[in-house]
Amino acid sequence: MYIVISKPKRKSQACGVCHCMEVSFDRCFVGTGLQTWRLKRQAFEHCALSPDADHRCNLHSTLMIFMRCARRGRHAGVIPRAWVSICAMNPKFLRYPLYPPVEPYDQGWLEVGEGHRIYYEQCGNPRGLPALFLHGGPGSGCTPQQRRFFDPLRYRVVLFDQRGCGRSEPRGATHANTTAHLVRDIERLRAHLGVQRWLVFGGSWGSTLALAYAAAQRAACLGLILRGIFLAGKDDTDWLFRDSAQYLPDHWAEFSALAPGQHLLHYCMRAIAAGPPERAIAAVRAWVRYEEAAMRFGQPDAAVQAPPDTPEENARLLDKYRVQAHYLTQDCFFGEDQLLTEATRMGALPTVILHGRLDMVCRPQAAWRLHRALPGSRLYMAGSSGHSPFDTELSAGLVSSTAHFAEQGNFTDWQFPAS
Repeated sequence: MYIVISKPKRKSQACGVCHCMEVSFDRCFVGTGLQTWRLKRQAFEHCALSPDADHRCNLHSTLMIFMRCARRGRHAGVIPRAWVSICAMNPKFLRYPLYPPVEPYDQGWLEVGEGHRIYYEQCGNPRGLPALFLHGGPGSGCTPQQRRFFDPLRYRVVLFDQRGCGRSEPRGATHANTTAHLVRDIERLRAHLGVQRWLVFGGSWGSTLALAYAAAQRAACLGLILRGIFLAGKDDTDWLFRDSAQYLPDHWAEFSALAPGQHLLHYCMRAIAAGPPERAIAAVRAWVRYEEAAMRFGQPDAAVQAPPDTPEENARLLDKYRVQAHYLTQDCFFGEDQLLTEATRMGALPTVILHGRLDMVCRPQAAWRLHRALPGSRLYMAGSSGHSPFDTELSAGLVSSTAHFAEQGNFTDWQFPAS
């Protein structure tokens, strides 16, 4: 049995590098000589069984492109199905099932008023299905990794940094910065880009913003993919700043030593807003370390890496957590009850909800409450995942859900991919 493949039009989309053998995949895949096929098999097997996740990731990304191109004309060669099975069906190989890295084909800044301008970028296929990615935080900004949940041949992916975040200007600004402002910004961006309707993808705080936007602009949404649900209520912030302590006692002891007997969120807010620079930096760096420990919950024990202690990094952290504290101390200008009430206005909008059972940042109960409030939504609780969308099980579900929506336009028959 053989799989016929064709050489993609754009070399940059198809070529990876087999780091363990220093062989370029375009040389590996294209050709029919005996030596070439021997090289292919060696590269396939060596990368697929490599203990280095980067090798497996690179090979898997390249395989997906070549296998998609198999349906498209000019054949460049054949690959025995058994060799593909070694790679594509190996559970270790599927540990990191993202699409290949992709660069923006368009980027810029959009003036949104009140002295703010937001950074945006577009990736993938300019004629593809429009999708909007909403980052978390609040305060974080977008990263190149987040582009990789979407098939770049099928999707036109729009990412932007929210007010005060990432590359948007002024960074760290909290004036005229509320959920309502962000919802209006999304509509301005949609009009600016000429998008009629789009699939909205949001994780963590991004799921909150996605719900607020879909409730206000139902007609602009094709569907929702929501991950790591945050309902913006007191119970949600208490989960991270109090209740998670029972699961992370050693990390909590270090964090709480910052301000014994005080509510740590409010202490950090005061330190960032009005404290001496040394106290503000100490507060945000302690917050970062505890948040990182919560993100890693359930993973093999590893030392939590502190961010570099440089003036540039400390300034970036202060700006990020200034925005985050601004939102969290005010229930994100929404609150859980209002958010769930607003969500019911979405009607039968296709919605899939994914949440890690080991999530120490956003409580799993929030996903269940949202699912109950949205009849027809699909819920999957990832038993081996925490908060990070790049945890194995969650990333597989997110990639599967975007692929399913591109094919079907809904989530009616979507099922979590079998392990």
